[in-house]
Amino acid sequence: MPKSRALFERARKVMPGGNTRTTVFIDPFPIYAQRGEGCRVWDVDGNVYYDCINNFTAMIHGYGHPDVTAAVVDQMPHGSAFGAPTESELDLAELLCERLPSVEQIRFANSGTEGVMMAIKAARAFTERSKIVKIEGAYHGSYDFAEVSLDSSPANWGDMPASTPYAKGTPRGVLDDVIAVPFNDIAALQAVFGAYGDTIAGILIDPMPNRAGLVPARKDYLDAMVKIAHAAGSLVIFDEVISFRLGYSGAQGLWGITPDLTALGKIIGGGFPVGAVGGRADVMAVFDPTRGKPALPHGGTFTANPVTMRAGLAAMRALTPASFAHLDAIGALLREGITASLARHGLDGQCVGLGSLFKVHFTALPISDYRSVYPGASERRKLDLFHKSLIDRGVLSASYGLFALSTSMTHEDAREILAAIDGALAEVAAQQ
Repeated sequence: MPKSRALFERARKVMPGGNTRTTVFIDPFPIYAQRGEGCRVWDVDGNVYYDCINNFTAMIHGYGHPDVTAAVVDQMPHGSAFGAPTESELDLAELLCERLPSVEQIRFANSGTEGVMMAIKAARAFTERSKIVKIEGAYHGSYDFAEVSLDSSPANWGDMPASTPYAKGTPRGVLDDVIAVPFNDIAALQAVFGAYGDTIAGILIDPMPNRAGLVPARKDYLDAMVKIAHAAGSLVIFDEVISFRLGYSGAQGLWGITPDLTALGKIIGGGFPVGAVGGRADVMAVFDPTRGKPALPHGGTFTANPVTMRAGLAAMRALTPASFAHLDAIGALLREGITASLARHGLDGQCVGLGSLFKVHFTALPISDYRSVYPGASERRKLDLFHKSLIDRGVLSASYGLFALSTSMTHEDAREILAAIDGALAEVAAQQ
């Protein structure tokens, strides 16, 4: 891949490590994308790939969806952003409030990170408390408080999850205000709220946390979480930046849970930068400026820009119940096929997930939370070989084993992806 290598060498001169997104770096150099169409991506060297990461789950329709493209083309001559609201944000807000019964009102932002950040700040403003509970190993974007205990390890995670920094220089006060707990553990929630309940603003939960293993939450765990939090006067914050792609009403619709606040992003922008926070009207009132300075002021130069709003509206309208049924079907085909392939090649491993999301773990041990999927040296080597072998076979996935499907994939595409995965697993087995 001489052109990708050359571009990386250029990038190293003007970007630290030649990189502006840590998640897309590949050693010794990343593949540089040139264009996308449907479920495929072409790199600058002319190689074509099935895209099974879809910009880290954001491109649920793949590339060049005609309705999304038409919406953007139609909007651009009229302006890309204004220092004033537009009708476009009302249209998308109404659609999202209709699809999410827990969301009575919503505000837009420019990224999932911002959506989560504003949800945390809203919980603090509403309860006038400072502490947040979060799941060990769960990723919620780049906000200091959301990053706590993102990559804790056996060297520092302790008997109960300790609040550990993700980035060097994280202030001690940040760690003091975030309490990390294990996933799917009701007793741990009861203990934490019993000890700190009157200081906890809310609990932040992704119901199927990607970095923590993509293990689905148990229904009884989520029900208990809501009950425990509300008994303490705390709020429940669902991070559906990724899990909103699981169903017509997101993960909360699948599980039948009513959170107080929901953070959104990725798929609601139609391929453009977007984030949002929504929830109960009384909680969302912390943003209300109509009576003077709100409890929580919030702005953003490109927030709710009409290009994103129109693209997002087109993308969401195209996500019909039939779309989700299709994604469920090809997701099940791949998960079942991978499980059979792991067994056929004698590999210790599991494929977990729901709907259009799945993840491969090279462990035979029971999977329940972040610690149960924490990879040792052998597992890391297998993941790296698996990832690079898939690239050689024309499939893009995340380096840590995550796959995200798109509505543009057919059953035939899914079978070809499965054949590539089977070949990559055979290569892993040959070298173990």
